Parts: sequence; structure tokens; C-alpha cells
Amino acid sequence: MSWLALTLEVEAAVAEALGDALLDAGAHSVSMDPPAQHRQRLCALLDREADPRALLGAAARSIDIPPPAGCACLLEDQDWVKRSQAQFAPLRVGERLWIGASWHQPPADAAVALRLDPGRAFGTGSHASTRLALRFLDARIRGGERVLDYGCGSGILAIAAAKLGAARVDALDIDPDALAATAENARLNDVDVRAFAPDALGPASYDIVVSNILAQPLILLAPLLAARTARAGRIALSGILAAQSAEVGAAYAPWFEMAACGPEQGWALLEGARR
Repeated sequence: MSWLALTLEVEAAVAEALGDALLDAGAHSVSMDPPAQHRQRLCALLDREADPRALLGAAARSIDIPPPAGCACLLEDQDWVKRSQAQFAPLRVGERLWIGASWHQPPADAAVALRLDPGRAFGTGSHASTRLALRFLDARIRGGERVLDYGCGSGILAIAAAKLGAARVDALDIDPDALAATAENARLNDVDVRAFAPDALGPASYDIVVSNILAQPLILLAPLLAARTARAGRIALSGILAAQSAEVGAAYAPWFEMAACGPEQGWALLEGARR
């Protein structure tokens, strides 16, 4: 079977949002290269019959940016597999975590190995905002914690929390594809992660709440995420540009003592302790 591969380069600050928008507009999969000098390359896999210009235009309008320049080429199935595999190198995060795809072999000294293949939902560990959140989990989880991942995407943070020893892990997302990806990735990693739409989660509080989305949604979610964080619990917020840290931190200041970590490639993580 043949596919269209749409390749484009954008500002790193909008790459993840545009990738999500491309998926919403009909792309089958989106992969992202690591950022380089504040730019980032995306490659979206489309149906052979798709109109790449129309799909890209719809995706760009949905996040209020001008359509970036891109090029589309025809790929055979095997070509796409080889390209995807070449783009996703395994990586170590923090002191314990090793993350790789199903075709990678973890090293003998990997304390916690997490397998995650690229797919329809974001989160392979390659983006700086994801790495910051993974380092937070590696540093904070010691075993037995209740963890909430709000905006779970591929489920990488929820699965990492479970592999690091959390006793209960709940993952929320408004995207049904993300919930399906999280459930499947949790199964492949042999961990218990419960994936829900936000309105399906019953009353519960958590020792650790983590959310790797974007600054403006995080600001709006401040009361909700604070209510889900247990007294003396910790919160970690990622997907935030370093320049946005003060604004996001101010939204959470009524409930948390907040501090910024990073930056890494222009991205920051905010960590807080619940009063």
C-alpha cells in the first residue's frame, strides 16, 4: 500500500500543537525530529488520495497560524516503516528510565525499560517538554504513589509512573485516539494504567499530578488540577515555553508553592507542592 508523506519545518514552539492538529485533520501518524535552533521538522503520513495542501491548511487554521511550507512525496509501506524506525532513537532519562521502540534492545544496565512505538498520539520522549516531565517522575516516584496524568497522549508519562512503582495511575485525555493508544501502550508494557475521558473520572485525589500540554490550557485547568492534588502532593506542568513560566505559575500560586525547572531547548517545567 502507498501513502503520502507530508514533510514541513516549523517553529519548535508550535510543532506539537500542529502535530495534534494534523492528526485531527486526518493524518494517520505524525513524527517529529528533535528541535534544532528553535525549528522542528514534522512528517505526517496521509492517505494516498488526500489533498495535503487542504489538510495542512485546515490544521494550521485550527491553531491560528499561517500554513507553513511543506512538501509531499509518495511512500511505499516499507519505506515509511524504515523512515519511522530511523527517526526514533532510544534515550535515557533521569537515573532510571530507558525509553525505546519495540525494535530497540534495552541495555543490560537499564533499571526501568519502557517500550513505545511512534503512532497517532504524541509522546515518545524526544520532545524537551516530555523529557522534563519524565525526569520529574524519575526523581519523585519512590513507590506506592497515586498518579494522575492529565492530557496523556501516548501514555508515556502514565506508563513511566507505573513502571517506576506508582500504585495507581489514571490517565485522562479528551482525544479517543489518545486513550486507545495509552491503553494499548500500557498493555504492551505490562502495567496497569486506567485511561478515561476527563468527565468519566470519579472523585479521587493524587499524590502526584502531571500534565504536559500547553500553557493556556494549563492556566484554565488550574482549579481542576489543584482539586485533584492531595494535601502535600506534588504537581508538574510541562509543555510551557520558558517565557510563559511566570504566567502559568501565577495561575497555580493560590494552591501551590511553584518553582520552574529547566529550561531545555526553550521549554520549562513548573513543579509545585500542594498547600
